[in-house]
Amino acid sequence: MNDLSFPVPLWAWIAVTAVIAVMLAMDLVAHRGDHVIGFREAAIWSGVWIAVGLGFGLVLWAWQGGEVSSTYFAGYLIEKALSIDNVFVFALVFSFFAVPDAYQHKVLFWGVFGALAARLVFILVGAELLRVFFWTAYVFGAFLIWTGWKMAVSKNEEVHPDRNPVVRLVRKLVPTDPEYHGNRFFVRLDGRRVATLLFVVLVSVEATDLVFAIDSVAAVLAITTNTFLVWTANAFAVLGLRSLYFCLAGLLRRFQYLHYGLAVLLVFAGVKLILSETPVGKLPIPLTLGVIAATITVSIVWSLVATRGDDAGGTGGTGGPSAAADPRRPAAERGRDDRGDPP
Repeated sequence: MNDLSFPVPLWAWIAVTAVIAVMLAMDLVAHRGDHVIGFREAAIWSGVWIAVGLGFGLVLWAWQGGEVSSTYFAGYLIEKALSIDNVFVFALVFSFFAVPDAYQHKVLFWGVFGALAARLVFILVGAELLRVFFWTAYVFGAFLIWTGWKMAVSKNEEVHPDRNPVVRLVRKLVPTDPEYHGNRFFVRLDGRRVATLLFVVLVSVEATDLVFAIDSVAAVLAITTNTFLVWTANAFAVLGLRSLYFCLAGLLRRFQYLHYGLAVLLVFAGVKLILSETPVGKLPIPLTLGVIAATITVSIVWSLVATRGDDAGGTGGTGGPSAAADPRRPAAERGRDDRGDPP
């Protein structure tokens, strides 16, 4: 197992956490209000987030050397690639619940906040399990292989966000009004405090991201069990998830073969994790980085070439994400009609 043990002082953890907090605060201030985020604005912010992520890798290179930096970049790249699949699900959820474009950023902001917290917990628990119990590598590896296979063969299955067990539980426990009330998650109606439909959307986004968090954390743990590297790779990749959504949501039809590449990456991560506890040992980081980069490149180019004559739909007149972006749109549209009904 590649743990790349090196001393990480407390100030380094505090500094990274402070940078993440400042970036989140900047994003919240920059996008306060209910304006629709256009493609140009999203592209600029995506560039900022990517620059921060890559810049941190260079800081690691100067601080700890090339192997640590390469390991971080491998984790960052695989997490960034897997986050594109999150975008598909976000588009589906927003389409299903007919979320107005002006409210989508607020949902994604708090969704990313929850995703960071969930990933930190999974990283600490997963890394400790791999350190204490060697057979955990076989369990995590088998899980990643199974997840990759499932992603490859069931991409076109209909998904119904309102049937998510967490969403159903919240609707049963929390009084919910089946309408939007601006960008508010809770309102007071008839003397009692109730959740709005936007809160149900947030719960749906958080619940679906929990599944992605397990996959992505396990995939990065297959590269290294160094909690500092796994956390920073996840955090800097997830920070740009909102901007990535607003950049790509209108173009998702063009990425119809990307899920095959992501499936290959998950299977590769699973095999790598299992091999780390066999006589074969850990695979070299340059090989890992090369496989990740090549797989992502091939799947994206394959998708773009195969769909070059298609009408990708664009981002619409406002530049905001189009609900039509998700290839499973018919299921989502059927869900719109009864989005306010209790499950």
